[in-house]
Amino acid sequence: MDTTANGPTRVPPHDGGGTRVVLDGTTLTAGDLVALADGTAVPAVAPGARARAVRSWRAAQRLATAGRLYGRGTGVGAQRSVAVAPDDEAAHGLRLLRSHAGGAGDLLPARQVRALLAVRANQLLAGGSGIQPAFVDALTDALRLGVHPAVNEYGGVGTGDLTALAQTGLTLIGERPWLDTRREHPADLPPDGLPAPVTLRPGDALALLSSNALALGQAALAWHDLDVLLRATHAVAALSLAAVSGSPEAYAAPVHALRPYPGAARAAAEVRRLLGLPERPPGQGRRIQDPFGFRAFPQAHGCALDAADRLRTVVEVEINCPTENPLVAPDGSGAYHHGGFFAAPLALALDGLDLALLQTAQLSAARLTALGDPGLTGLTPFLAVGPAGSSGTMILEYAAHSALAELRASADPASAGHAVLSRGLEEAASFAGQAARQTLRATRAYATVLACELVAAVRALRLHPAPPPVPAFTLAAAALPAGTDDRPLTGDVTTATELLPRLAEL
Repeated sequence: MDTTANGPTRVPPHDGGGTRVVLDGTTLTAGDLVALADGTAVPAVAPGARARAVRSWRAAQRLATAGRLYGRGTGVGAQRSVAVAPDDEAAHGLRLLRSHAGGAGDLLPARQVRALLAVRANQLLAGGSGIQPAFVDALTDALRLGVHPAVNEYGGVGTGDLTALAQTGLTLIGERPWLDTRREHPADLPPDGLPAPVTLRPGDALALLSSNALALGQAALAWHDLDVLLRATHAVAALSLAAVSGSPEAYAAPVHALRPYPGAARAAAEVRRLLGLPERPPGQGRRIQDPFGFRAFPQAHGCALDAADRLRTVVEVEINCPTENPLVAPDGSGAYHHGGFFAAPLALALDGLDLALLQTAQLSAARLTALGDPGLTGLTPFLAVGPAGSSGTMILEYAAHSALAELRASADPASAGHAVLSRGLEEAASFAGQAARQTLRATRAYATVLACELVAAVRALRLHPAPPPVPAFTLAAAALPAGTDDRPLTGDVTTATELLPRLAEL
């Protein structure tokens, strides 16, 4: 796993390796969305979904002739009561895109912007936006061709990713250059290697902007990467439990059947499976009770598993439904002005996951400390082998707690923020985008904490007279350096981090 500042870096092939993800506005999964973002799949638009988008577009045109629609026949925000002349609606839309394309900060990595494109295309196919279907075609063409808009980091507050989608809109109509996804610079491609520019029509601008597509895409990516790490945690915690000859009683199936939280039961079952333990493990370990890092692992880690499942559920609801304001009724009978763009469910799910992740990360750091304690392992302090005073794995605690501090900062709930905008008309915000960025940061930090524990657990088991013959140890021991002399452990942690996805698959 690549843990650079931009997250995992993958070079999307233009053909997606032959794998296709069907966009139909109703059934896109978080996993399929990630495949589109990573370029391991290409989109295919379901004909029925495109027909639904056509009907929505035509319905919006009919409704606009019968009365003003917000953002089409009016200004937006505090300008909502300012009428726009019918012959100025197209120009008004262009001004709307230009004025809202004021994103700031660093450019986002291609992976996140591709996720935005996939989310927005699928949402538009749900048929509530009233946008012309040519925008769906251009969004999916961009994914297939390996190009993406330049999108800045800051601009959304969880009431619609306005700046990101305005920048996307200006790129779709040909006012801004496309970036080459493989090289992250303006695409030096022939015209037939770029999406055809879309001609902006009345109503298109706000219809495109009314979405939290960027935050949803980032949330899906964070969920995917965290799902890998949370599964890998079972293997790492199991190795640590074996290294301290811990009691398996805390993982017994009857314990978790009586307090039936799905995540806790799953965490306990995975540790039993990875160590080859029965549902009712016999006897105790070296102690009648272990420290919390081992004894309370299923309870803490189970919360993270449950929170990750909750986030996936929220993401999959949001990417498969129309949230545009105004919302064109499916039967074309009317348009509803509403607050479905307010991303409170997403922000709260992300914040909840960050808090749960902090809980299990703190136990990982606690297990790392325990692995350096001779009273728990029966081994040398800090697993040092060499002259008296050798430091062994001592520094790993510092690295883990440095990353843990990042996790702790990321767990400060973004949804607790507050903003009053547009002359007081918008007096609250969910800050879902900020929550998504915090979860992405927390994911990278958690990988480091877990990798530090893995390095120490493998070293401890190597020093045991009889290491457990389990696949997790065999795999990790084959990959990690075998030397126990005092030396820089950066390479060991890097190797351990890269090993986590393989452990997740055991």
